[in-house]
Amino acid sequence: MKKLFALAFVALFSLSSFAQQVDLRKKITVSGVAEAEVTPDIIYVGISLKEYFKDNNNKNRIDITTLENQLFRAVQQAGLSKESLTVNSLSSYATRDKKKNPEFLASKQYRLKVNDLNRYNDIIAAIDPKGIAYTNIESYDYSKIDRLKLELKVKALQNAKQKANFMVESIGDKLGSALDIQEINNEVYPQAYRANTMMMKSSAADMAESSAEIDFKQIKLSYTVNVVFEIK
Repeated sequence: MKKLFALAFVALFSLSSFAQQVDLRKKITVSGVAEAEVTPDIIYVGISLKEYFKDNNNKNRIDITTLENQLFRAVQQAGLSKESLTVNSLSSYATRDKKKNPEFLASKQYRLKVNDLNRYNDIIAAIDPKGIAYTNIESYDYSKIDRLKLELKVKALQNAKQKANFMVESIGDKLGSALDIQEINNEVYPQAYRANTMMMKSSAADMAESSAEIDFKQIKLSYTVNVVFEIK
């Protein structure tokens, strides 16, 4: 009899433990979405300068130092800091130095950080157009991107709660607290509208017109959260 009682007690205890492990609460799972589009305000532009000869006799060279000084002055006049311009690399159009080869033409690549294309256009317009090999958009970003991400996550959660509350109240119940939250990140950084690399034209007018064609799609951020709510 004692053994039977003990077995019954163990079975009852097991069933009680099992019931505690099984979540019998009523739940609802919904998805909340929040989106935003912003215009990039940080633009990194690559600029390549190259030496050239003014005549066909390979004389009267416009050297890289002259072109570089034009670039430095243009950056300063645009109100940008020295840190906005950095040297990417130094290369050449010949394998030998100027002393051994008079036709040696050096080139330098720079990286410029600007916050709008108008300043970029002003800088490019102040440089000898024949000394510009090309420019290209390397990358871009939004200065307040981290704050925007947090705001969108909050809005996505609010959107999920609003949906869940509407659905639960439609059947006469009340929405409880959130039991589980899963975040899904769908942010997108699109490329520029135009070709990423832009070859400079010979005349200043053509160059200004070409540089003005660079435009950007907005940075689109989209956040989705899956939330499980309790139904009271």
